Amino acid sequence: MARIQHEAVRSDLNPRVVTLGTAGGPMWWTGEDAGRRSGIATAVLVGDRAYLVDCGHGVGRQLMLAGISIATIKGIFLTHLHSDHTIDLGSLALFGLYDLSKGDRIKVVGPGDRGLLPPVSKRAHQAPQPIFPARPTPGTASLFESILQGYATDLNDRIFDTLRPSPYEFFDVEDIRVPDGIGYHPNANPTPDMEPFEIYADEVVTVSATLVRHAPIAPAFAFRFDTAEGSVTISGDTGPCRNLVRLATGTDLLMHEAIDADWIYRDRPGVPADSVQAAIDHHNNAHTSVADCVRIATDAGARALALHHLVPGTSPKETWLRGAKDFDGTYLVPDDLDEISFARSSLVPR
Repeated sequence: MARIQHEAVRSDLNPRVVTLGTAGGPMWWTGEDAGRRSGIATAVLVGDRAYLVDCGHGVGRQLMLAGISIATIKGIFLTHLHSDHTIDLGSLALFGLYDLSKGDRIKVVGPGDRGLLPPVSKRAHQAPQPIFPARPTPGTASLFESILQGYATDLNDRIFDTLRPSPYEFFDVEDIRVPDGIGYHPNANPTPDMEPFEIYADEVVTVSATLVRHAPIAPAFAFRFDTAEGSVTISGDTGPCRNLVRLATGTDLLMHEAIDADWIYRDRPGVPADSVQAAIDHHNNAHTSVADCVRIATDAGARALALHHLVPGTSPKETWLRGAKDFDGTYLVPDDLDEISFARSSLVPR
């Protein structure tokens, strides 16, 4: 896989991630430890620049607690368009206006329009009806436009009354184009075998992407950040996937989603039986157990493995630590706002 070769002499980048939010799922997890983990979001820090992967609930507050100014963010990368990964994109675009100055630019990239509705679950007794059938599967650029349109009253109040700028003065939004000729189809073949491809580059980092297995949503991406001093690969939401292993080969840090395999089968009082079964089907096919996370990291030769996007977000830490005995590298289960180095020369504390 071709990647830009950044200056090998650099030794001041201090590449690291801050786990802004480590819970997955489109819900606020209740019960013991409720609220301890915010929605999924990861800051990649390289020198004086920040790059944000996903915008789960509470991301703005977490950035402030971590001491990361939105003005230092050069790119926002959305792995896929499920709400738990995008719900606070709007808050960054609107509240962020108060921390941005003329000349600041933030690139926002994420999946494009799916193009087709997903197949109906085999558990359905009758076909459901889509909402907004005229545009049922908008991509990242359309999502951003719709968010701002929904807040036009607020934005125009501030633009006209207090002479605030438009978000479009700071945010450049575009859809990631899936490479031609790989056999991709959102329903029939959402994760064809493929080589990673570059989606962003600047003076200190190159970002590559690949399609991963998170059906029915498509496209869904994993991202790899390469610097002169180390690399981090972030899985996004996925089941075990060869494309991810290829993307993560030799990475210094693999951050992988994980699901509690036992939780999948727990009772869900009040939820219709067909919906329960459909959810079980989805969780088994589109997410990754702790044991499989270890296998993927081992196959990729990752130096360190950190589990995040934990589902459920309230499972005790012991649930996630059980994979440590099977991984030869550094094994981590970070809390919110933990900092993890991915510098090649550093030893990540276990």
